[in-house]
Amino acid sequence: MAISSYKWFLSKCLLPGILVFTTGGPVRQAPPKSPAIFHPFYVSVTEINHNAKDKTLEISCKLFTSDFEAVLEKNLHVKIDLSSPKDKKACDRYIAAYVEKNVQIKVDGKPVVLQFVGSEKEQDATWSYFQVNNVPAVKKMEITNSLLYDGFDKEINIMHVSVGGERKSGKLDYPETGISFEW
Repeated sequence: MAISSYKWFLSKCLLPGILVFTTGGPVRQAPPKSPAIFHPFYVSVTEINHNAKDKTLEISCKLFTSDFEAVLEKNLHVKIDLSSPKDKKACDRYIAAYVEKNVQIKVDGKPVVLQFVGSEKEQDATWSYFQVNNVPAVKKMEITNSLLYDGFDKEINIMHVSVGGERKSGKLDYPETGISFEW
């Protein structure tokens, strides 16, 4: 669902900005070389799914790669290339540490620990995956999410949370960081 939401966002919000209208009608321009310079929207999507059978929370975070690289470079003071890293293990450590610092979850009032599973690149986005073990049930989930707030004051963090087949969504506009869901 996050992928379809992302594609909708691109087709309805970003791609129309690439069309330029002249007296001769619409002319398609080549996309800019650096999305970080061009795109006016700063959005991350975090999906959380409670897997009752395995008693786990499955968490995925999707961020624009160029924005993510810029924030990691700002924080670490080193050049980061998430598209074709020279050292994938080091990049994964940077990704895990950053997300774990900026996404905290409480289930029924108790903080949980995110365990990094992996990351992957998809077109102009980077996905990171986490898991939380030993979560038999969820009645309330409190989320603190400040992903990319340290780089962009127009960042929007969208969250989709599924528990017991019921999906709830919310968004945080910079500087908001907290949201909660109840079932």
